Amino acid sequence: MTDVRVMVVDDQALIREGIASLLGLEPGIEVVGTAADGRAAVEVALTTSPDVVLMDVRMPVLDGVRAAEILRARLPSCRVLMLTTFDDEEYVLSALRAGTSGYLLKNLPARELAQAVRLAHAGVDQHDASVVRRLAEALDRAVPARGRPDLTDREIEVLRLIARGATNREIASQLYVSEGTVKNHVSHILSRLGLRDRTQAALYARENGLL
Repeated sequence: MTDVRVMVVDDQALIREGIASLLGLEPGIEVVGTAADGRAAVEVALTTSPDVVLMDVRMPVLDGVRAAEILRARLPSCRVLMLTTFDDEEYVLSALRAGTSGYLLKNLPARELAQAVRLAHAGVDQHDASVVRRLAEALDRAVPARGRPDLTDREIEVLRLIARGATNREIASQLYVSEGTVKNHVSHILSRLGLRDRTQAALYARENGLL
């Protein structure tokens, strides 16, 4: 049986190298590359053609979700499995929309992580228990409560930062996402609330007690 070709992407060298070393000891798994950010991940993956990519969410240059979107488009047969310390609802939903094969937390034992890689390669989606709870909570909030703005928690966070005068670049830095992601959030906020610009958004936040 051919080994599952795996790539490990994480901006922390110790974690990246540790995971790669542990997986390299597992039978039936071959680590074919590593990368420290999303852009490098895309470049290395296009060269090595991994079967499964273990991808962190928060990374410099290009975040894991955007990198996953690119990889799914450029390498359709490649499975992207998010592996992170963050179970933030917005990250989870964004990862699912990007077509990833699961969302796991880094507290997995090495054997379970190896099995997760094998299952991802076999086409089985996997999610940490806390992630499943996050998704359930998101579904519960699908119909907004009366008087509550119809925005996600992350969009409300962006709205608060807008009201405090933060630029898109400052918001991106504080939330560890790309400026493009912030621009998308801002556009959605303005559209959903029927506002014209950031000034109106700031006034809305102050008038509705969101600061």
